[in-house]
Amino acid sequence: MSQNVKVVNRPRIKHTAAHIWDVTDLCEVIESHGDKTAYRYFVGKELRSLTYAEFGAMIHKTAAAFNAMGLSGQKVAVIGDTTPQWVCTYIGAMAAGCVVVPMDKELAVEEIDKFFKMVDVKAVVYSKSFNEGFIKLISSQETGVKYFIPVMPAYDNSFDNKVISFDEVLTLGAERIERDGYRYPVVADRGALAEMLFTSGTTGTSKCVMLSQTNVFSVVNSALATVCFTSDDVLVSVLPVHHTYELACMMAELVLGAEVCINDSLRHVLKNFALFKPTGLVLVPLFVNTMYKKIWSEAERTHRDGILRTALKTSRSLMAVGIDVRRKLFKSVHDAFGGRLEKIICGGARLNPELIGAFEDFGISIFEGFGITECAPLTNVTPYYARKYGSVGPAVPCCRVRISDEFGDGTPNEHGYVEGELQVKGDNVMLGYYNNPEANEAAFTDDGWFRTGDIAYMDKDGYVYITGRLKSVIVLENGKNVFPEEIEEYLEDVESIAECVVVGRKAADSDEVILTAVIYPNRDKFPTGSSDELIQNSIRNSINQLNRKLPGFKQIRNIELRKTEFEKTTSKKIKRHLVK
Repeated sequence: MSQNVKVVNRPRIKHTAAHIWDVTDLCEVIESHGDKTAYRYFVGKELRSLTYAEFGAMIHKTAAAFNAMGLSGQKVAVIGDTTPQWVCTYIGAMAAGCVVVPMDKELAVEEIDKFFKMVDVKAVVYSKSFNEGFIKLISSQETGVKYFIPVMPAYDNSFDNKVISFDEVLTLGAERIERDGYRYPVVADRGALAEMLFTSGTTGTSKCVMLSQTNVFSVVNSALATVCFTSDDVLVSVLPVHHTYELACMMAELVLGAEVCINDSLRHVLKNFALFKPTGLVLVPLFVNTMYKKIWSEAERTHRDGILRTALKTSRSLMAVGIDVRRKLFKSVHDAFGGRLEKIICGGARLNPELIGAFEDFGISIFEGFGITECAPLTNVTPYYARKYGSVGPAVPCCRVRISDEFGDGTPNEHGYVEGELQVKGDNVMLGYYNNPEANEAAFTDDGWFRTGDIAYMDKDGYVYITGRLKSVIVLENGKNVFPEEIEEYLEDVESIAECVVVGRKAADSDEVILTAVIYPNRDKFPTGSSDELIQNSIRNSINQLNRKLPGFKQIRNIELRKTEFEKTTSKKIKRHLVK
């Protein structure tokens, strides 16, 4: 893998964005952007837009209504598709002094109900997709939810006033403002509970992370200090908004006054890129991989792959002498993503560092970061003005990070650095897990550092490189530790592999652990009707070639094919624990 490669190709941006101490600061900044477009989004097939002034007024009305409904100090959940109303609820609830509870829209209603009861949710704002599913909950005498607030209601008000539409909430808020001159309350304690988030898992295994406004906005300020977005940027939101990664980036975009366009469906991503013409994106590695494969598959389909390779060689030669013609040479590549894409923030999982160089060749810069829900979520970002390929960068301004020496035997890796658990201390670190003293004790060291559970090393400049997860580490019989994520990164380069997970299998006749690649093949790379045997032999040959580049203990010894894709989370991470 390409590592320790410095790329300093951008001057520092002098941001004019204000420092955000709490939600009232955020609301003031949003309103100050006036008639600039805040959101472009679809309602059905109709494309609409919303200015910052209109969005700020919507937030004000929502906060006023929640206060009038007696929800200040109570838990308010929000669930569903990304919409301005979703983001408005998140900000407005916090501004009204509520505790906001963003939830995963992929959860079953039964699981949602259990989570509601676990934290005593009193109101929920939800998108159209939950209209039918929530009818049983609304009718239940056991629910503790007082108000069900659909963004697009589909039934009449026949549930003892439990259902009040979002538009009715806004009307109520407007009346409260006109009658009483409602203003946002002063945030008396920025360190108090403001947000509750459930980690992935069922109600039996999921933990509820408690965040304060200090946690939330320290990350927003850190994002503004380390990424190169400006007020002139146009972004397309494609990731689930309940994830802290997408949400923190969106809050930073609103502070800047950027234009946020909302993708309405994963099926329409490329179509919407063409429509919205983004200058920047916030993505996870799966999207970056997909985009890269799309570039080459389209080149092969049109028999232009040879021309593309020649253009890359020409461009690199010209770049070496300071001549940049990438946007002209690779116009067709840029046009596939709207024609204006300049930068991608990538996080949420490991990214093959070679993809950063590959996109840079086309004139699109990728800036990698690392975070975890318990840290609101940002802990590291490779700064736009001084990247190192393969690194998630140094700690962001709101925290410190260290590499624990508790893990391993202290032997330096091939880069000369000792690997250990990445641990964090700072303003971004959560208040704790709700009602879970055992998990809280396990999550922190004796001297108060948060344990991320991620294995990493840090170079002499303080740049961090993530190498794997403690829970997924495969321990071989010779005591060597193998991080499957690293091997999977190599396997991503094999075109005939669509998805893969590396696991340790016990040999049939001994206790030896055999590194096994469980593979969902890219059948498009094989003739129609190809047998599993032909596909497996082809992939095995590719892996044998790959093995020659790897140390013996990291080599894949066995492969298993699957008929279906791996099950994934809403942020498109493979659910590794389900791979048996």
